[in-house]
Amino acid sequence: MPRAYTVATAALALDMPAKWVDNVLSHYFIHGVRQERQGVARRLTIDGLMLLALTALLTHDLGIPAGKAIAVAEDVVRGGGSYTSSQGLHVELDLASFRADLLEQLEHAVEIAPIPRRGRPRENKTGRLD
Repeated sequence: MPRAYTVATAALALDMPAKWVDNVLSHYFIHGVRQERQGVARRLTIDGLMLLALTALLTHDLGIPAGKAIAVAEDVVRGGGSYTSSQGLHVELDLASFRADLLEQLEHAVEIAPIPRRGRPRENKTGRLD
């Protein structure tokens, strides 16, 4: 089974706010993102992170709405790094170096990302505030 990453790790690797990542994942389907029922944390595979990273690049650098950016990102990955719109706009991306950069950022993010606590908080039996 491929390794999966948390939303917090993805946000750090992409240098994006966790809220942005969570909102995109809440509103759109991205291949490589495991979303289960409520209360179960989302998990992103490296392929899902690639699509999310391309989406972030397209939305923030070019101002493309997230839904369209996801579709273009999928076409870029499927097309081996190139995309041509119906009106002739051509986008070219070196997927190998983009992926290598993402893996490097991800390696750093894994070291510093907080591990999310799940469930109820532990009971304070001492009566003191922590």
